[in-house]
Amino acid sequence: MAKVLVIGSGGREHALAWKFSQSPLVEEVFVAPGNVGMTDVATCVKIGVNDFDALIQFVKAEEIDLTFVGPEVPLVNGIVDEFEKEGLTIFGPRKNAAIIEGSKRFSKDIMKKYGIPTANYESFEDYNSANAYLTKQSFPIVLKADGLAAGKGVVIAKTLEEAQHELYEMMCNQKFSTAGSQLVIEEYLEGEEFSLLAFVNGTNVYPMQIAQDHKRAFDRDEGLNTGGMGAYTPVTHLSNDLVDEAMDKIMQPMAKAMVQEDRSYCGILYGGFMATKDGVKTIEFNCRFGDPETEVILQALQGDLYQIVMDVLHQKKPVYSFSNKTYLGVVMAAKGYPEHSNKGARIDGIDQQAPSILHMGTAFDTDHYTINGGRVLFVSGEGDTIEEAYQKAYQLVESIHCDDLFYRHDIGHRALK
Repeated sequence: MAKVLVIGSGGREHALAWKFSQSPLVEEVFVAPGNVGMTDVATCVKIGVNDFDALIQFVKAEEIDLTFVGPEVPLVNGIVDEFEKEGLTIFGPRKNAAIIEGSKRFSKDIMKKYGIPTANYESFEDYNSANAYLTKQSFPIVLKADGLAAGKGVVIAKTLEEAQHELYEMMCNQKFSTAGSQLVIEEYLEGEEFSLLAFVNGTNVYPMQIAQDHKRAFDRDEGLNTGGMGAYTPVTHLSNDLVDEAMDKIMQPMAKAMVQEDRSYCGILYGGFMATKDGVKTIEFNCRFGDPETEVILQALQGDLYQIVMDVLHQKKPVYSFSNKTYLGVVMAAKGYPEHSNKGARIDGIDQQAPSILHMGTAFDTDHYTINGGRVLFVSGEGDTIEEAYQKAYQLVESIHCDDLFYRHDIGHRALK
């Protein structure tokens, strides 16, 4: 029987811990650092995601068989390289491959080099050049911080004035800290977004079922970009041909390109795509499971996640399929998110456990949960149709009470038309 360590502390990691705990091959699941809401499926360990030395010591002391990395920051910082030096089994891309998310510029440049469909773009390191470029563009236009910004480093500007304001905020006022000191300015793509995740090792790419995320904070896709306000899977109104196109023209070529660049990729590769009138184009790549897509995809995944990961690591074809059910989940976030959030407010009505309720940012005070993050809870429903999944998810949302939480009311709206 195996022991698994999941690194991270949010809803994605709660979902991963839950899925690993379902495996008959796994006897114990740990999460570092985790959060108090995960104790239904795992033991939380008070070690930070970037404390590589302490994590390695823990893995050795507990004789952990597999470490699975949830968030992007430790991957970009080289956690896999450090574990591999110690001969430890860990799933995720090495530092030189995790750059696919760590630098938007790198990601765009490699797509251009290998002819992988994406939006037209230019990269900038100084404000004046970027500002001059903006004055010659059509709008809307997209500004992306080059580095990591917790899913919030993207701005869609509708006018030149808005674009210039955001440019100044990103490059001069460090709106996203040092992540925006370099940035990519790219054309605005029109169409429908979808997320395609895959297990990857070298040139072997094993896709999962697609999902659709909702990035904007408020109903009708209004408000600021967030890390994601909800998701659902499958996305039945998008054709299998689009998925095949994304695999054939983007995911497979990117895996091959990384090998050719001597950056062979092993781990979860996340492709964020836009189905445009000119075909599928790449919005972004992430070097890990997406959040909140993970929370619904893992519910739909039929297969032993531990066995799947071990097979991928050992260059064996994994065996899995997906449920014919629909899964839809709603993020309950702290008021003010994504710009700020107040912690400490009491939350009542959290009676369900994983996977119906996954904890993204909670704490526990004597006898009740409290807000302890921007995104706080992921609440989901399962159904034979998206309408049924929607109804069940929102019934559960309405049973949870906290004046300082807000959520979108239209998750899945593109499929519910």
